[in-house]
Amino acid sequence: MTGCQRGGWGAVIAALVGVAALAGCGDGEVGGAATGKVRAGGGTKPAVPAPRRVELVWPTPNRAFAEGRDIEAFIQPTASGLATSGLFGSVRSGGRQFHEGLDLFPLERDRAGEAADPVFAALTGVVRHVNRQAGASNYGRYIVLEHPAESPPVYTLYAHLAEVAPGVTPGAVVKAGQGIARMGRSASGTGIPKDRAHLHFEIGVRLTDHFDGWYRGRGFGSPNEQGLYNGMNLLGLDPLEFFARERAGGLASLDVVFRAIPTAVRVRVASNAVPDFVRRYPSLAEGATAGVAGGWEIDFSATGVPLRWRRPAGETFAGWRRVEARVVFQDAALLAANRGRDLVDKRRGAAVPGEDLETVLGLLFGRSG
Repeated sequence: MTGCQRGGWGAVIAALVGVAALAGCGDGEVGGAATGKVRAGGGTKPAVPAPRRVELVWPTPNRAFAEGRDIEAFIQPTASGLATSGLFGSVRSGGRQFHEGLDLFPLERDRAGEAADPVFAALTGVVRHVNRQAGASNYGRYIVLEHPAESPPVYTLYAHLAEVAPGVTPGAVVKAGQGIARMGRSASGTGIPKDRAHLHFEIGVRLTDHFDGWYRGRGFGSPNEQGLYNGMNLLGLDPLEFFARERAGGLASLDVVFRAIPTAVRVRVASNAVPDFVRRYPSLAEGATAGVAGGWEIDFSATGVPLRWRRPAGETFAGWRRVEARVVFQDAALLAANRGRDLVDKRRGAAVPGEDLETVLGLLFGRSG
């Protein structure tokens, strides 16, 4: 089996340098020049390459979503038994608890009753982080991939794994649909019961390159063992938004999904700096980002993901304190439907960033609240 084929440990591509190394893998290749076509009268005419589409693969063997079946056919519920509790969003504890991804149950189990399904890379990408110690994270054993060929270059996360495939190490390149792990129930603490083994799957963005400094400054009392890929530095979007668009006819880019997410909160921040988030996700910025004094206007989703960045006129921030943040718009209905995230509070009658939004702003701008 070559590195261009899907599934199985033998398909894992180890320690290749850059996504461009995948050129020559057929229809799913990244980049690559168009081939010439022979004219009837001789000579060649350059072929017009087909528009690139996102190759997005469901991360387990279950075909239920692709077939349009109900969520009960692929979502693993919590002890509540409600399938909705395994979805993304404020879906637990009566809507008061936020869940960052999807929980997907196995189709196969071994003789001991343990989950046996392989886990596939959802997009072609680069392995950025692997935690192989089950007790070192609430995610248990988990993998984070980054997808530099996409716009924006999101991460995907695969958690509660039983084992990680050989060769899946930081820097390795993997193809969409390639086997990278086996589903399981690993987690810190008491773990996950055998009958609720599942894959926790996320698609999202990473907030900052300076997470360690922020983490140390907060005095959590325990070391950050996961580096930049600590779950506090990762913000997920609803994976079903991406897969629904892919099922409906394909994705020209992941930006299509980001653009369609409504603004729940709009915040202005007085800062001349260009956060590394903007440099890493340039398609989320509207207009010029550098050399413009004043500050930023940022649209956030109802779960706190920064979706759109703008530079208002400099005088907008006249008299503001450095990195002062003000809420300038909120959608009450969207916020009420996502009570698991505290994005907006009231202080002396004025709307101010809530605890969860303050955390996001702190990571983006180095704010201390």
